[in-house]
Amino acid sequence: HPPPVATSKEEQDRLLQHQPDQPKNPKVLRVAIIGAPNAGKSTLSNQLLGRKVFPVSKKVHTTRCKARGVVTYEDTQLIILDTPGLTSPLKAKRHKLNESMLKDPWDSMKHADIVLVLVDVSDHWTRNCLSQEVLKCLSEFPQIPSVLVLNKVDLVKKKFILLELITDLTEGIVNGKKLRVGSDFKPNSRSSAKTLQIAQASPPENRAHESHRLQETDKVREGCSLDSSSDMESSLVTEEVQGLKPGGYRDLKNMKGWPCFREIFMLAALSGEEVDTLKRYLLMQAKPGPWEFHSGVLTSQSPQEICDNIIREKILEYLPLEVPYSVHQVTEVWEEGPSGELLIMQSLVVPRKSHMIMLIGRRGTVISRIAQEAGQDLMNTFLCDIRLKLRVKVKS
Repeated sequence: HPPPVATSKEEQDRLLQHQPDQPKNPKVLRVAIIGAPNAGKSTLSNQLLGRKVFPVSKKVHTTRCKARGVVTYEDTQLIILDTPGLTSPLKAKRHKLNESMLKDPWDSMKHADIVLVLVDVSDHWTRNCLSQEVLKCLSEFPQIPSVLVLNKVDLVKKKFILLELITDLTEGIVNGKKLRVGSDFKPNSRSSAKTLQIAQASPPENRAHESHRLQETDKVREGCSLDSSSDMESSLVTEEVQGLKPGGYRDLKNMKGWPCFREIFMLAALSGEEVDTLKRYLLMQAKPGPWEFHSGVLTSQSPQEICDNIIREKILEYLPLEVPYSVHQVTEVWEEGPSGELLIMQSLVVPRKSHMIMLIGRRGTVISRIAQEAGQDLMNTFLCDIRLKLRVKVKS
């Protein structure tokens, strides 16, 4: 079970400053998760950690700065670098985003041992190609092993679409091998069980360390069964490609995908489906090296930062358009109550009275729902009773 986050800044600082309680032969892996805004990066980070420490919302730019999560398992420590969605300077200016939101994903890449590129396959508009920002990031750091992660596969009804997406997003090449798509239609078959297979042409003994990949037919059958309208077995088979090197890709405008991905994973981060498969793979990729954190640390964020982010997440969910981005949060009270509960009172300062009316809602329904849901999330993060009070003020 992952440890809870400390409820006081002093306790969290003490944990962060502690000498890591590492074993004799520690291993570590720094994992950067990049992708377009709203691809599900924070949701995946929370699932890998086993506890919610990063804000999640359907609105873009929920994550405003890079933050680190820590997974400690036996002798291995994974450092999860959750980053803002990669965006262009033009869009950043349009949304009045901080400069750090442009820089943080690039900074995370500099410190990463492996990079997960997350793609939302339920988004019909963006799923067929990687954004130019993602391609630039990958081409700038070609020496860092990269893994393609298709997220929200449970929302794709016709599973053969995933094969087409894999071909597009990898430029038809995975781990230095060319992909060949094959399909066998069986229109007269009565069987409703469908299978999506990804087979490797290389000898299995050379790939023993990669046993938790998508070629595991049983795993794929559960999460990626094909559409029941036709009985079809599809496969991606790889062939060796000679002389392929990560560097040298300068004509990014004509590229839809990245031909240097080491692996492909398909999962549904929201439900946690297949996240354990990815987690096991990451643990196996860890290299010998000193731990960065004490095993009692789950995140580098302060308790107040987590609280602010989770409340902000709810504001983003329940307020329309650009209104949530103008809310300023001020923590008035943060103290332990008489029965050991955490008492939090926060003021939400808005620029206009009309914003205040929207945030409070009719008979206080909106602000009550935000406080209730945020309080429940904080309870699961800190593993203690939470008494959260929110009040709304107009900026004077």
